[in-house]
Amino acid sequence: MQASAVAIGGRALLIEGPPGSGKSSLALALIDRGAGLIGDDAVTLTPSEGLLIASPPPNIAGLIEVRGVGLARLDVAPPAPVALILTLGGPPPARLPEAPVLTRNIAGVPVPVLAFDPGPNAPAARAEWALRMHGLVFAASSLCAAQTPDRAP
Repeated sequence: MQASAVAIGGRALLIEGPPGSGKSSLALALIDRGAGLIGDDAVTLTPSEGLLIASPPPNIAGLIEVRGVGLARLDVAPPAPVALILTLGGPPPARLPEAPVLTRNIAGVPVPVLAFDPGPNAPAARAEWALRMHGLVFAASSLCAAQTPDRAP
């Protein structure tokens, strides 16, 4: 998918929009607040057991564009299930979006989608709130392999 993605608390936040809409800038602002880079301008999405897993495409893993500065290399966050898609560059979003937000079906997995204007007012903090309020929540057990009790030999 042509989007940027960051990992926050074990969940992936996809940031989509046309070139110049602020995808990389929002990702950088979130990374400055502790998010991990999954991918910039491209993300590999794979359905797995009812989840949509975001991972970096191998040819650009760890690279992010800093507009007007160049390509920066960062550590890559581990793959994470997609919890929310923020859509930048469209018509102005509603001041108070409908709840629940609309969903998009990607590879058979419904993912919430929220129109988002990064604007000048705390875009990273607002993106984190969007994830808290509208993002999918995953049970920790759904992200781990099944455990079997230890048995004595």
